[in-house]
Amino acid sequence: MVKQRIHVRVVGFSDVERHALNTVFRLSEERELSYAPWVPLTAPGVQAPTRLAEVALVDGDAAEAVLSHARETPPGQRLIWVGAHAPAHAWRVLERPIQWAVMLNDLDAVYAARQVDSGFLDLDVTQPGPLETGVASPNKRALIVGAAGERGQVTAWLSGVGVSEVDEADSTETALECIGRHRYVCGVFDLDEHHVDTWQLARLFAQHNANALTVGVSEHADPLAPWLNRRRLRRDTERTGISALVGRPLQEAQWRRWLELLA
Repeated sequence: MVKQRIHVRVVGFSDVERHALNTVFRLSEERELSYAPWVPLTAPGVQAPTRLAEVALVDGDAAEAVLSHARETPPGQRLIWVGAHAPAHAWRVLERPIQWAVMLNDLDAVYAARQVDSGFLDLDVTQPGPLETGVASPNKRALIVGAAGERGQVTAWLSGVGVSEVDEADSTETALECIGRHRYVCGVFDLDEHHVDTWQLARLFAQHNANALTVGVSEHADPLAPWLNRRRLRRDTERTGISALVGRPLQEAQWRRWLELLA
């Protein structure tokens, strides 16, 4: 694999947080996919480069964030917002204290999104396929991304409503390949999975399969989860195109209510 680099425009953040970001950038140089600041974080007044940063990482508490809130991001750039009052065009929203593992996952997701945007992957999301039903249609097919320990149960429930073929994906690349190759009546995405960009994959799946049931699975969807976590999850799923949100541990009654739409 050719070494790839993601350039990040950083707006705001405390000295401590910027030091942590610099550490992230420095350590990423050892990876095939690395991150670099759009301009050096420790050199105020340095002339901004002419190239476009692939990511705008914005501290919502900073005064400079007002411009990022008011303006749409340039084509091809993703906005990751940290803090409250995120604009509607934010691609990801993180809360404080910053969970660096979650931020790294979001930064990694930018590369997969760039592949789709650039046409590197043959993924036509402009012509969504119809829901494959009826005697003359192919077998109903579903995609499960993540949820490794729960696939058997979900597959059994899908089989109960006539979904006879199930594809499983443990990586962003495998899931993208499946989405580009097949039409689906259902997609199940583990939103708690940090090693796969399930959020972006769910968005692409919903665009590519407009009439399919897109299910998001998360522990934060459980009625006993903290209210703030449930509220944030529902807000993010509305932006993503997820049509059904179910909690874990999995409850058969909750799943059947949604899966009956496929029968």
